[in-house]
Amino acid sequence: MSFRVFCLNTLCVSSLLAGIGESAFFPNYVQAEGVASSQKPVHALLSGKKQPNADQTKKAVQEQNKQTTAPVAAKQEDLVVKASRSNRMYVTNGGDLGALGHKKGLDVPFNIRSYNSSLILNQQSQTLGDVLLNDPTVRTTMGYGNYAQLFQIRGFTLYGDDIAIDGLYGVTPRQLVSPQLYDSVQVLNGASAFLNGAAPGGSAIGGNVNLIPKRAASTDITRVTGDYTSSGQGGGAFDLSRRFGKDRAYGFRFNAAGMDGETPIKGERHDDIALGGSFDWHNDDTRINMNMNYQKQQVFGGRSAIIVSSLATDMPTPKATSPSKNWGQRWAYTDLSYLFGTLNIEHDFGEHITTYAKFGAQSGNEMGNYATTTLTNSRTGDGSVGAMADAYNVMNEATQAGVRAHVNTGFIKHEINAGGSAIWEESDAAYAMSLVGESGNIYHPTQFTPNETFAGGSLRNPGRVSWNKLYSLFLSDTMTFWHDRIALTGGFRYQDILSDSYNYGSGSLLSHYNSAAFSPVIGLVVHPVKNFALYFNRIQGLSAGTTVGSTYVNAGQTFAPYQSTQYEVGAKYDVGRFSAGVAFFQTSMPYGMTEAYGDTGESIYTQSGKQRNRGMELTFNGEILRGLRFNGGLTLIDAKQVHTAGGEYNGKTVIGVPNYTINGNLEYDVPFVKGLTLVGRVVSTGKQQFNNVNSAHLPAWSRFDLGARYTFLVHNKPLTARFEVDNVGNQRYWASVYQSDLVMGDPETFKFSVSADL
Repeated sequence: MSFRVFCLNTLCVSSLLAGIGESAFFPNYVQAEGVASSQKPVHALLSGKKQPNADQTKKAVQEQNKQTTAPVAAKQEDLVVKASRSNRMYVTNGGDLGALGHKKGLDVPFNIRSYNSSLILNQQSQTLGDVLLNDPTVRTTMGYGNYAQLFQIRGFTLYGDDIAIDGLYGVTPRQLVSPQLYDSVQVLNGASAFLNGAAPGGSAIGGNVNLIPKRAASTDITRVTGDYTSSGQGGGAFDLSRRFGKDRAYGFRFNAAGMDGETPIKGERHDDIALGGSFDWHNDDTRINMNMNYQKQQVFGGRSAIIVSSLATDMPTPKATSPSKNWGQRWAYTDLSYLFGTLNIEHDFGEHITTYAKFGAQSGNEMGNYATTTLTNSRTGDGSVGAMADAYNVMNEATQAGVRAHVNTGFIKHEINAGGSAIWEESDAAYAMSLVGESGNIYHPTQFTPNETFAGGSLRNPGRVSWNKLYSLFLSDTMTFWHDRIALTGGFRYQDILSDSYNYGSGSLLSHYNSAAFSPVIGLVVHPVKNFALYFNRIQGLSAGTTVGSTYVNAGQTFAPYQSTQYEVGAKYDVGRFSAGVAFFQTSMPYGMTEAYGDTGESIYTQSGKQRNRGMELTFNGEILRGLRFNGGLTLIDAKQVHTAGGEYNGKTVIGVPNYTINGNLEYDVPFVKGLTLVGRVVSTGKQQFNNVNSAHLPAWSRFDLGARYTFLVHNKPLTARFEVDNVGNQRYWASVYQSDLVMGDPETFKFSVSADL
């Protein structure tokens, strides 16, 4: 409350105080901005033998105002601090381990981390690859011919088809993923056939990724975000979360995000839309949650990977182009639409038994016309550019059910997990392609009109090309003893894989595959002291074997599923605000290859190829000092070709697997400016072999990202402004050459966004 003194002499002030009463002007409790606070009476400030003059009166009023506004300032500062804290980069150890359920990272013999939604928001992540750019054990690359993102964990491929949602395979959009719909992105390092079953795409040998959809939070959220990304992308997002009903048992959350415009790559345009809604309910014994999502991503004039497998072994690595150079065709595009969702139900039968069931489904429609460059001369940049139009529709369903029981036998505690899962996938596809490639050059690209005369099926009405069914049963027992300091896990999963492929156009059966395998697991965790653990695991990866084609002498032979075997030992330390881990691993993976069949001049197809990856992972995350947070680490990998056809490449390093990867993410809350946080990131990747004979390699590269965010109040509502520059200095580099697909690093990119919590 403010006062205006109209009488400037002591007589006037004295008369007013005597005639009206001191309490009318100077009450003991002053209401300011709706906040009551105890104040010292102003007449006490004016007491004394000598009557105050006008200056003394003015001074007293100013003192009164200072005392009145202090609680308001404190409240506003608390709002800023609270909003800034909710924006922090959080990386937690733990997550969904499939058959074993949701676990803390310190209690399991596996390496799993979760990246939270505030990290996704603050970095304006538009794809899953943008989120995984924070992980020191993951690298992102691209698929053959299109713009799909692939991931490399421990030197092995993870396809987009094999990324899970709520622990279910087959539900996730398979080429590009919009991360704005997810509360966390969980990364599991290592094989997981027992934990999650065989991945339908046959990858996930070195690790997998699981997405947890956003659900209603404990506090209400109404957030509006506007963002801009150079060179001309604009968009926004809306996030609404509410809990209601008795005990706030019902929850609803709605998310919408979109962006459209030109990317920093010249001539490339992206158009993205993501919508997600979730509903949940719980009581003391039962928990139900359901989510339904829609995602549409379009890329026009995109820059694809370059195929380099046809280069002669004496060819050097091509010189990196300008980061914004686009050798793609203006007519090239992809249009990806997916409708997908999950339903989860859990029920407790008393304190010791929990049953659960999950169901998920996806309907996807993909259309595209792609221009793919095959490099034929790495010195000049010359190559051949092919054109291919494609239509691909998927209808997938997945389910999982099980029981989790806790029982004691003497001094040993048991957690028994039993259950099963099933996945059904049907794919319809058609294509049209040019038989002769056009001449092209990655340094001096030219445009042409595609002539796609060779077709398989009808692009307007794609026919069935594959039908897959994977089902499994699992059983495990985790025994803990010695005051819960030792936990021993043993179990197995029986997995059956059925796969039929059909001819394009005619729809006739081309091949049939049906085989099964057991995938055992053993894991040990020892807690010598509190907050510290040593662990060991032996676990396998699993992917479908091969039905041999007609060009080999063993045509028609069906091989059992490929079983990779992983051994891992490590240590973990976790005190909540800070955690660290180190892991040493070895994974051996068989693969198919062609060998000469005696002196007949014919070939035989075998599964005797072998790749062995050994390495170390060192990870850190949490608060180092007050206000200073770090996430990152180091991975060292030695990926060798152990058994190749004729022994030609035995002992050589696998193409495209870097010998090291380093990531470091820093956040610093500036102490003298409340709400201001400085951010920085470094991403570094070691050299990658360019061919099987190891005669050339991609040089090591590093990029730096810098930014800041500032949280402030407008009408007592927190707003957060963010600014970030990725690839500061516009470093030019080849990011990867995994599976002989050469991928250019992203150019310098400016990002700006503002979020308002209403």
